[in-house]
Amino acid sequence: MKKQNVILLLFVIALAVVPLIIHTDGIFSGADEQLVGIVKGVSPDYEPWFNTIWEPPSGEVESFLFAVQAGLGAGFLGYFFGYYRGRNASRTE
Repeated sequence: MKKQNVILLLFVIALAVVPLIIHTDGIFSGADEQLVGIVKGVSPDYEPWFNTIWEPPSGEVESFLFAVQAGLGAGFLGYFFGYYRGRNASRTE
């Protein structure tokens, strides 16, 4: 591997690991959960406008569905940019 790639890989690993080391007692919750707490603090009698249609049976299923959604989105974007880059490269030749 090139030296530049190794440095970038170490940087990415550090970005993922350092926050976990620094905040060992931190609570990593989603923005939705934090917002509910803030809204309840400001207006305790607040009622949501609607409820979810389907709630996943567990947090693991919810995480899995989120990962699938992220993977499909990344695959679509990679295909889209690769296709148009290849098409433009073939036109310039």
